[in-house]
Amino acid sequence: MRILHTADWHLGKKLDFFSRLEEQREVMDEICQIADREEVDLVVVSGDLYDTFNPPIEATELLYKTLKRLTNNGKRPVIAIAGNHDSPDRVDSPDPLARECGIFFFGQPNLVTKQLTVEGAFDVIRSDEGFVELKLPKYYYPIRILSTAFANEMRLKQFLGFEDKAAQLQEVLKERWRNLATQYCDSFGVNLLTTHLYMLKRGGEVLEEPEGEKPIRLGYADLVYSDSIPAQIQYTALGHLHRFHEIGQGDAPVIYPGSPLAYSFSEAGQKKQVVLVDLEPNKPAQYSTVTLEKGRQLHRKRFQSIDDAVVWLHENPHALVELTLESDEFLSAIDLKRIHEAHDGIIHIIPIVNRKQEPGCTVQSVNLDQDMKDLFKDFFRSKYGQDPNDELMALFDEVAANTLEKED
Repeated sequence: MRILHTADWHLGKKLDFFSRLEEQREVMDEICQIADREEVDLVVVSGDLYDTFNPPIEATELLYKTLKRLTNNGKRPVIAIAGNHDSPDRVDSPDPLARECGIFFFGQPNLVTKQLTVEGAFDVIRSDEGFVELKLPKYYYPIRILSTAFANEMRLKQFLGFEDKAAQLQEVLKERWRNLATQYCDSFGVNLLTTHLYMLKRGGEVLEEPEGEKPIRLGYADLVYSDSIPAQIQYTALGHLHRFHEIGQGDAPVIYPGSPLAYSFSEAGQKKQVVLVDLEPNKPAQYSTVTLEKGRQLHRKRFQSIDDAVVWLHENPHALVELTLESDEFLSAIDLKRIHEAHDGIIHIIPIVNRKQEPGCTVQSVNLDQDMKDLFKDFFRSKYGQDPNDELMALFDEVAANTLEKED
């Protein structure tokens, strides 16, 4: 059985003021094409479907259209869980209608899916809180899916009856997963866990949460280790980290697939991908990645010359750029105009002015007998280590003239 694993779509997300919706449409189309080309049997989206609790209508439409395409006209089941960016109620609300089309939403950790038959496609043969078992006609064995949408302490109390403040998330989920796996997951089917959590391998590398991401990890209370996953689980489909990670090695991979687009400049240069997983009963999972090509690449660039920056911008028209400009003088309006006219994807411009201060320089007394213009030059020179440029002095003259007119 072949599964496509993806996560962290963040539909509706902007890069500062810059909309990524068109790029998201392109990469969603690419994921749908991969699912069809690779003849995928099941799709798992491991949380952060949207970027906010109240996404724009364009993002909602894109989600539903994409999930509908991924079902291959209702023949391919799609599992979509809520992440920490998603509203559980918003995710769950279309579920009664969506599951008739092959889409299963899990917004709340305790959601129970009713038994269901979609003619010629699949059957829901067993279900429980956070568990569903599906049977596809082309396979003699079923697939069991344990699902835990994003669960912090508040949601655990609300949905799972978690009241022991001393118990950590790790302990609660470990027991919950073990009970479900013991009851439903034997070696005569394939067994999968999907969740949206901050998970690490015990004693392994500490993974950084994405820049600008709502943090899940608050100290160690919300940290879950991969050794809490039941032994019956053959593959764990994680969401939250935007870079691909495999948590540990072995026959039962635990995978963060990463986001389909780079959503912050800390992700510049990262390869984005989806994961294809092949599962058979009582055998180790096999997986591979498929690189995603769509979307504008993010770049952090630093230049000491406006001319060099303009040349690079013209050569890379499809990039989104955080541009650092280092110079001995402040950027003029003409310089900024040249930069912006050279490219439509400049997100940030960071000017850095090199201060020209002699070593061993001491504090100098101020000559208060000078006129206001010379006093300003002395102030500017002492603060920035250089003379103000002609444009700045022209602005000073204009402000000074207006001030004198008002005084008259």
